[in-house]
Amino acid sequence: MKRRVINLFSLFAILAMVVSCGNVKQSNNSIINTDDLKQRISVLASDDFQGRFPGTIGEEKTIKYLEEQFKLVGAQPGNGQSYFQEVPLIQITSDQIMKLKIKGAKEELLLNFSEDFIGGTPQPIENIDITNSELVFVGFGINAPDYGWNDYAGVDVKGKMVIALVNDPGFYDSSLFKGKNMTYYGRWIYKYEEAARQGAAGVILVHETEAASYPWGVVQNSWSGTRFYLADNIVTKSGLKFQSWVTKESANRIFDLAGVNYEKALQDAAKKGFAAQQLNLNASIGFKNSVKYINSKNVVALIPGTDLSDEYIIYTAHWDHFGVNPKFKGDSILNGALDNATGTAALVEMARVFNSQEIKPKRSILLMAVTCEEQGLLGSQFYAENPIYPLNKTVAVINMDALNIFGKTKDMSISGLGYSELDDYAVEVLKAHNRYAAADPKPERGGYYRSDHFSFAKVGVPSINMGFGVDNIEHGKQWSMDTMGKWISENYHKPTDNYEPNIWKFDGMVEDLTVYFELGYKLSMIGEFPNWRDGVFYKAKRDEMMNK
Repeated sequence: MKRRVINLFSLFAILAMVVSCGNVKQSNNSIINTDDLKQRISVLASDDFQGRFPGTIGEEKTIKYLEEQFKLVGAQPGNGQSYFQEVPLIQITSDQIMKLKIKGAKEELLLNFSEDFIGGTPQPIENIDITNSELVFVGFGINAPDYGWNDYAGVDVKGKMVIALVNDPGFYDSSLFKGKNMTYYGRWIYKYEEAARQGAAGVILVHETEAASYPWGVVQNSWSGTRFYLADNIVTKSGLKFQSWVTKESANRIFDLAGVNYEKALQDAAKKGFAAQQLNLNASIGFKNSVKYINSKNVVALIPGTDLSDEYIIYTAHWDHFGVNPKFKGDSILNGALDNATGTAALVEMARVFNSQEIKPKRSILLMAVTCEEQGLLGSQFYAENPIYPLNKTVAVINMDALNIFGKTKDMSISGLGYSELDDYAVEVLKAHNRYAAADPKPERGGYYRSDHFSFAKVGVPSINMGFGVDNIEHGKQWSMDTMGKWISENYHKPTDNYEPNIWKFDGMVEDLTVYFELGYKLSMIGEFPNWRDGVFYKAKRDEMMNK
């Protein structure tokens, strides 16, 4: 990889950074304007924005508001003369009056939508009809040569329905894969894509709360109704007609119908040498779809650099959430206050702080509020595959997804801690504030693969996903874990994720945002391009990119 040699320029740049931080006009000893931050969160999470669902008036209001706010703080358009990057999408709404029929030799099951299963199609066609498709248990549905694992070995699933487990074998056997650290192979999006590559007609994923890291209600709220897909994606171009989830209880009934003990099947699937199993069952389902083609938008704003203005630090946060779901009685608006009005509001605040520096960043700062993160990281994926600025000129991506509302912590977590040299810079910034970096406290959730930085990692750009810590100064670690777990159970992807200024604690959020800013500023003032560490999968792509 091409690297600049650290020279006098770099030393002066670092010195300038230190001096500039001391020269910033501060309020209450903070570079973050808490009142402005609160105001922007309250607007983005208001009922007026209708849950910020792509392709609706909620999107229109959101992107207009962000454009106005970026202009207000002096950020320039990030895409020529525009603050927007259009993201072409296929919008598919499947008729929820559908039933999944599983037929055995003597009996059959009829599973009900939402209660027993959630499903739809990635195909932009009006009618889906799958009749008596053979059902094959493919374990975790993983084909991973790098781990010597192939659940599809020796079985032909073309035109068939496969049933697969969530997460990866390491969740059940710490000697496999990366143990409790979920790999990308454990993510639902990978399992659908792999089934598509194998030629399957449909996929049924078995939901287990612990292995998935969220309850069935999250699946119901996230997958009911409209789904979006990028026009040029593997599942839409494949023969995969049906992608779905079933409850664990429904899975037990399916395996019982096949004369197979589900728990034993799970245990066998988590052992080396597992072989896919024909269940001697047939699956049938039919439903209608409404299909539209729309353009959603990423919002992009720019703080131009000085000496190295053609090199970029990108801050990302997703602006989208789940809109309005009439199935919720009473309050049916999923406002997504924590997830992710906080991160989106922070993008504007980052733009303001960078623009207010007496010594401007040498590298340019791109603030990007991306669409359709909740639909599978689609907005960030589209940018990563269709970048406005060259990826080999993109120094790093710093992602902000759901900020700290629980109070000050001694630490900040880094998903994938140790993957890249960006972590070293983050550690330095945290140390300067007498804080420390901690690994993701729940790596089995696969957090590294669940937010927008991962779209950039996949194409080779070093990316960091920092989150609020658990070492709460006032209450300690166990309190933090319990409180976060309770919040997720009660509010994640539900209408109760509301802006609650009288309950939220903003002091920790402000401290974390100071770290986010200083990390980006530090990277903007040095002459090097941080890389992935040796042995990390994404390094080869970065090396190839930088040597062109």
